[in-house]
Amino acid sequence: MKEHIVDPKGTMVIECEAKGNPHPIFSWRRNGKYFNVARDSQVSMRRRSGTLDIYARNNPEKYEAEYQCIASNQYGSAYSHKIILQLYRPPVWPREIVEPVVVSAGLPLVLSCDPPPGPLKPETYWMSSSFPTMQPVRQDRRVSMGVNGDLYFSNVLFNDSVADYCCNARFPYKNVIQQKMPVVVKVLTSECLMGIFWLFFSKAHAVVEAAPTWLSPTGSSSSILVLQGEELLLECIAAGMPTPHITWAKDGEDLQVASRMKVKNFNKMIQIPKASFEDAGEYTCTAKNRLGYAEHTITVRVKATPFWLEKPTNLILAPEENGRLVCRADGAPRPTISWFINGEPIETATPLPNRQVSGEALIFRSVTTENTAVYQCNASNQYGYLLANAFINVLHATPRILGARNEFIKVTEGSRTFLDCQYFGSPVPESKYGQGNLEGNRFKTHSNGTLEIKHIKIEDQGTYVCVVSNIAGRDEDQVRVEVKEPILIVTRPQSTKVMRASDVRLECGVTADVTTPITTTWLKNKKHLTLGWRISMDESNLVITNVNTGDEGNYTCVIKSELEQKSASAHLMVMDRPNPPTNLELSDPYERTVRLSWVPGDSNHSPITEFLVQYDDDDWLPGKWRNLSTYPGNLNSVILHLIPFTYYEFRVIAINEIGASRPSRPSKRFQTSAPDIIPKNLKGVGTWRNNMEISWEPLTYREWNGPHLKYLVWWRRRDSREEWKNATTKWLKYYIYDADTFTPYEIKVQAVNDFGLGPESSVVIGYSGEGRPTTAPLNLRVSDIESTQVTLHWDPVTSDTIMGELKEYKVYYWRDSSQLRWHWVDRGMKSKEFPINGPDPSGVLDELIPYSNYKMYIVVANSRYEGPQSNNIHFSTPEGVPSAPRSFRIQQRHLDSIYVDWGLPAEPNGIITGYSLKYQTVNATRGEELRVEELPPNVTSFSIRRYDRYTRYRFSVAARTRLGIGEWHTEESPHYTTEIYAQDQVDITTQGWFIGIMCAVALIVLILLIVCFIKRSRGGKYPVRDKKDISLEPVDDKDQEGSFDYREEERGLQRGQPSIDAMMKRSDSDDSLVEYGEGGEIPFNEDGSFIGQYTGTRRDVRELDFGGSLELHSPINTIYSLA
Repeated sequence: MKEHIVDPKGTMVIECEAKGNPHPIFSWRRNGKYFNVARDSQVSMRRRSGTLDIYARNNPEKYEAEYQCIASNQYGSAYSHKIILQLYRPPVWPREIVEPVVVSAGLPLVLSCDPPPGPLKPETYWMSSSFPTMQPVRQDRRVSMGVNGDLYFSNVLFNDSVADYCCNARFPYKNVIQQKMPVVVKVLTSECLMGIFWLFFSKAHAVVEAAPTWLSPTGSSSSILVLQGEELLLECIAAGMPTPHITWAKDGEDLQVASRMKVKNFNKMIQIPKASFEDAGEYTCTAKNRLGYAEHTITVRVKATPFWLEKPTNLILAPEENGRLVCRADGAPRPTISWFINGEPIETATPLPNRQVSGEALIFRSVTTENTAVYQCNASNQYGYLLANAFINVLHATPRILGARNEFIKVTEGSRTFLDCQYFGSPVPESKYGQGNLEGNRFKTHSNGTLEIKHIKIEDQGTYVCVVSNIAGRDEDQVRVEVKEPILIVTRPQSTKVMRASDVRLECGVTADVTTPITTTWLKNKKHLTLGWRISMDESNLVITNVNTGDEGNYTCVIKSELEQKSASAHLMVMDRPNPPTNLELSDPYERTVRLSWVPGDSNHSPITEFLVQYDDDDWLPGKWRNLSTYPGNLNSVILHLIPFTYYEFRVIAINEIGASRPSRPSKRFQTSAPDIIPKNLKGVGTWRNNMEISWEPLTYREWNGPHLKYLVWWRRRDSREEWKNATTKWLKYYIYDADTFTPYEIKVQAVNDFGLGPESSVVIGYSGEGRPTTAPLNLRVSDIESTQVTLHWDPVTSDTIMGELKEYKVYYWRDSSQLRWHWVDRGMKSKEFPINGPDPSGVLDELIPYSNYKMYIVVANSRYEGPQSNNIHFSTPEGVPSAPRSFRIQQRHLDSIYVDWGLPAEPNGIITGYSLKYQTVNATRGEELRVEELPPNVTSFSIRRYDRYTRYRFSVAARTRLGIGEWHTEESPHYTTEIYAQDQVDITTQGWFIGIMCAVALIVLILLIVCFIKRSRGGKYPVRDKKDISLEPVDDKDQEGSFDYREEERGLQRGQPSIDAMMKRSDSDDSLVEYGEGGEIPFNEDGSFIGQYTGTRRDVRELDFGGSLELHSPINTIYSLA
């Protein structure tokens, strides 16, 4: 059954051709009934043909029917296949109002196409329209088109509603494209603002996830029936969120994709172009995501329309002969065989006793002329049918040899020879040859009467007689055969390589049968060679004089006779100067170099040894070529070193052993080019809160590539739709003003000179200036307080208040006081930075002093400013272990004893509970064990008795608090060997002269204090050197305003007696004086000396050097210096 589609607007043609003797007469059946063509005015049949021409001007629909052509003559009737005539109707989509499709985000969606029916299946595709453009819908694992043309969404996202969707169908018969009305998809979200989020992200976290379900096919199983040789399409499309992955299995095992099988549509479809029986089975597709999986089983059944195994063939039978027509076909299911005689079923035809149906064969016995007919074999099943015609002709004819008679043929020795003897007769005659002995493997008589002689020899020549005969008669014919010697080429031409302008000779010597004339011709590159004055023949040899490159090629000597031809070939290679290089190109231009590339010409079979590059730099008088440099022959791209700011033109000459080629065509003129270097280290940094400084590294002079180098700067706000702004500057910086605080900008830069623009740099993100942070960190607190460190915590500030990039948090702290009321502390402020460390920032503040009261606050800092400070918080460190005692001294007051004393630790770090003293001899002849003395806190001296005057001791002393022993101070006693040394070491504090000197010093200090009080009560400064009656220091010419410089005195005091409190008992009084006029505290030192401030600045009394300015030297210093 064949479908025939026609256009009713034109002539509808149904072809039918047949042949026979006599010529057949044609007739038609329509819908199984006789169709009277002659009575239909709109139908005509062509002369000597069965082709119908239908001119259906009126009511063409009535001609849509099933047609069958019949060709008949006096011997029978042959039937054609049935033809289904279909009229082509232009497909049109019905006009309809398409309502918007409203779907929630994350749910599946199917947009149906449903194209109008056409004579052939249309091809469908989907387009998305977003004004003013229309483009194909991008298909992926989530969105794809099914076999039926529908568009499937496994899950819907918000951006699926950006464009409309339109189904288009192309109808192959007329190649017409029809378009369906667009469909508007509206996606609903669970939150009002989630739509804005979806514009930038393909997924929204608020979408409800779902396990896979099937969109096509539905359910858990389905089945497909496909015919053998047809296309098999297996499709599985699933819904789910996230989008499921599809996998395939066949008969319980993973699907092995064969070469004739294709996996398409993102693993959703399997295509087998031509199905076979081995494709049958159960295919399981599995859709899986993280929430679950779904399976669908497709059962594939493969059937087959009938196909031929053996078709019936025409038979010519003589009367009383036997014959058979075989009709073998197969299919799935197996087809049934039906026989027809001249189109009539054999069951209803006139029965003949010599005709019998036996299985797949129709058997004839002792045929008569009544058996002459056209027999039809019909093999059919439910999916199709086959129809074959076979003609049985029963006739009685004497044998007759067909074709020319008494032929004379010539053959060459050794060839395979065929002697034809075609004949006809009924019954089929027997044929045989007569000519000597025809036995052996070299002779073979074929069924059609032809005699084959393999490797014929000279002795096989002669006359052969073909005889055919049957019961009706006999016929014969003669064939005379003459065997000749074959052509033999004894001298074959040899491939040759010659120099240009030389002569060459290609030899071709042959031998042949003397009775057979031969001709010699020469071919060049398989074309006939024309002879002339330069190219001639000497017998069968070819001579070429003054060879040039055009003579190169393959030369073939052809020796031909009337029986055969032989040939021999050789290649002629002509060596010559190279062909000139071509395609000169200039690239990579720099100030002093440029790359020249070319395509080498043909070397003409002599390797190129070098290339000569020439240049012309005269723009006014071109054509003066000069040699620039030579390069090896294996290069075709070189860097030329040039003079800057010069116009150049280049050409290349190739050189081999034969000589130099012609110059190449000149290159394009090269002049100093635009910059080709991108400025490096481009960055944008704000120097003030409303500007940004764009800077870069300069190009070196060699990189200018031309005069007047400048820089073209581009900028625009990041993530904005504004156009690029630009400015040209010759400096290495450019400032953008009126910018918002800490705003990101996209910036790029390129160099430019008088010849053009250089390449642009890549886009760099810069930021405008940072402002001062507007808020302070809140909730500053401490935890895990230890003697030397504490852990800090605070709440982070929001990013919009930093006014820049968060750099760090900075803590300012200072030691406000000691928990020992009498202990003086340094209140200098310290700071520590803490980098960003997460949503709950914290840090450890270390290097604290134990038993102290601290204050601190915290600020946030960007790269430029620190923000406002937080509230101060107070905390106290617990006790620790003290530092080493100060002013440790070792004295020998008597020859048999050693006296040691020490002062308080510099940092008690708590309440001193006592001292530990360890001592041991270091040079005694007998060892003495280490001794330890535990002393109360008010005892700061110790004496021991020596064994002899030569014994030395090592002392170690440390203070204690409740937490333990502090740092040890260790010292060894010196050598005390004489009484005089011991006498010199008497305690001067008991001497009368010492007491007198100390009283005088105290009186002078008292007088000075009285003078200070009087001057301050008058409201003026204290110009020390203005007092003529008391000159404390020489006049300082550098200071004419009367201010007092204490730095020299401070250094003098430090060089003298560093501390006098080591010899005094610590006073238990913690009283202090109030500073005159300022209200500050003026504490006493441990030795009871007064500490005052004269200029409003608090200064320790130890900063006053009475020994330097008053030129009074303490006798204590003198005594200590003797020690």
